[in-house]
Parts: sequence; structure tokens; C-alpha cells
Amino acid sequence: MIVHLVDGTYELFRHFYGLRRFTRVKGSAPRGVDRPYGAVVGVLQGVLAMIEQGDTYIGVATDHVIESFRNRLWADYKTGAGIERALLAQFHPLEEALAAMGVVVWPMIELEADDALASAAHLASKDKRVEKVAIWTPDKDLAQCVRGTRVVQIDGRRKIIRDAAAIREKFGVGPPLIPDLLALVGDAGDGYPGIPGIGGRTAATLLNRYGPIEKFPSNILGKQRKLALLFKKLATLRTDAPLFKKVETLRWRGATPAFAAWADRMKAPQLIERCEKAAGR
Repeated sequence: MIVHLVDGTYELFRHFYGLRRFTRVKGSAPRGVDRPYGAVVGVLQGVLAMIEQGDTYIGVATDHVIESFRNRLWADYKTGAGIERALLAQFHPLEEALAAMGVVVWPMIELEADDALASAAHLASKDKRVEKVAIWTPDKDLAQCVRGTRVVQIDGRRKIIRDAAAIREKFGVGPPLIPDLLALVGDAGDGYPGIPGIGGRTAATLLNRYGPIEKFPSNILGKQRKLALLFKKLATLRTDAPLFKKVETLRWRGATPAFAAWADRMKAPQLIERCEKAAGR
């Protein structure tokens, strides 16, 4: 079996802004007017397309809230500030609609969606029956979860699949050293700056020479060592979330009776028809 793990928060953002660009180009809606469930429907359609192709072992991770334990470690870590209200209003409906459609969803509060994806990949890869684990997100944080050719990262928008060799080619280090790399160069999206004067090439050279930050000679980072280790803690994804005990629980078996009401609310009756057809195969 192949297990597919989807970054629901990323997909929601992608569909929200993609739909807005489309409506602006077509002129069917004024700028700033968004369909209340437009992005939710987009995510559901994407997940359902995977199911229709026979990929029925699926889990979707979401950020139920943006803040996590990392905000207590670093004051400038990303928050929900600045997220448009029309987008934020679709966070919880996405979780509820996915569950009604019969898809396993993990809404994260203390941890982040990325931690859920990392934990799910860890749990799924322990099952010998799992041939491959596909993590659907372009987020560079998740590169640390890639293992050989069995646990891969997929950028669905760019149609790119990265195994461990591809991760090394892209970043200059293997997957296990991705948290160290991010700690040194920083991650603007997550809100930590990295170590001044260290760019991607220098960071990769140091890591390939010495190994993880903990093994760096004391003169390499000097007084910045403690800060680098803090950033590494921010960049290291948790793999201990108890999301499921058996991979079989991820198998899609059809929409629940509650999904009809959701399809009606979202004005997307075609989703019901597609679910019924997919379940009847």
C-alpha cells in the first residue's frame, strides 16, 4: 500500500489565492469578494481526485490554530496575525468537511500540521506492508522526513517528487541535517532569522564537514551556538504525536451521512456523486 499524507493548511492557502486570481482574471467577481467555502471545495476536490485514482490510504493534517509550542520558545515565531479573515474562516470548515467526507484529518493545536505529517510518516513507515509514504507539501521543513525512496516529498503544484538523493541535490545536505541547515540559514516563513553571515552554501559545507550543529568545534559558531541550537529545535519536527495505531485506519471507505449537508452548504453537489461513484468501485 501507498500512504498519502496531505498538508491541508498549505492546500487551503493555495486554493484560496488560486481561486482569487482566477476570479480576478475572469471578471466574475470583484476583487476582495471570496466564496465562503471556495478554498475548502478546492481541497476536497484534490483529495477526492487522489481517491478516484485508487489512493485510498490518506491522512490530512491541518493547523487548527496557527500558534504552537514553538511560539513559547521564540517570540517572533509565526502567528495567525495577517491571515485574511476570509481565509481564516475556512480553517475549521475544512476539517469538518474532510471528516464528513470520510477522510482522516488531524487538526493540530499544541503541535503544527508539519509535526502531524512527520509523525504520520514515522508511524506509517514502521508498517512493513507500506510500500511508500508520500508527503504532499513543498514545505522545506518536511524534507527532514524523507527516507531513501520509501518516504518521499511531493510538490503537487510543480509535479516534483523528491527522494533522499533529490533532497541532497536541492539543499546540499541529506534529510537528517535539514533542521541544522534551517537553523543556520533561517526560515523567514516561520519567523526565525538563522545565524548572521551563514548562507546556504556555507551551512551545507559546515554540516557535511562536521555533522550536526552539536558536533561543531566551539570556534565555528562561538556565542551564536546557543541560538543556533534553539533555531534547530524550532526546525525539528516532532514525530511522537499519537495519531493512529494501525495504518488501516487511514483507508477511505466512503463519505459519512453528514457529508450531504456539507455538500449542500458548499453548493458542491458533484462531490456527493463523485464520492458515491468512488466508494462503489
